[in-house]
Amino acid sequence: MSDLPPPPRLPVTFRPGHTRAILLTAGVVIFLVISGIAMLLEHLGPGSRLSFILTGALIFWALAQLARVKVVADESGVTVVNIAGKRRLAWAEIVRVNLRPGDPWVFLDLSDGTSLPALGIQPGIAKQRAIADARALRALAEAHSASSALPHEPRS
Repeated sequence: MSDLPPPPRLPVTFRPGHTRAILLTAGVVIFLVISGIAMLLEHLGPGSRLSFILTGALIFWALAQLARVKVVADESGVTVVNIAGKRRLAWAEIVRVNLRPGDPWVFLDLSDGTSLPALGIQPGIAKQRAIADARALRALAEAHSASSALPHEPRS
């Protein structure tokens, strides 16, 4: 038996709140500063101004992509949204939830022998929150793997 706390109610979303707020705020500020500079520089033509604004928008988009990471757990499994992709996993596919000292984020060990990074739980700024989230996801994975491993009663 595990000494994990009881799992949280489903559905639950894990995301790095502080990191997300910082990235989105920085993206807005950078976009506004670059756009403001484009408007203040009198010698720039319309094409150059547009390129400044598009550069600011591209930087904002890149930071927004970094901020969109999350892990969503529901009754049927887990959806991991990382920077470049999204993957849906059934509970039975998750063998172990790992967050070791020094890890930049949680890793999910999968039944096919691979490991999937779950960037939605990362100990960068809020280490204690990430540890609590990793424990909660681990408790959910163990609870769902235990319930799926129970033998089914034969029907007569």
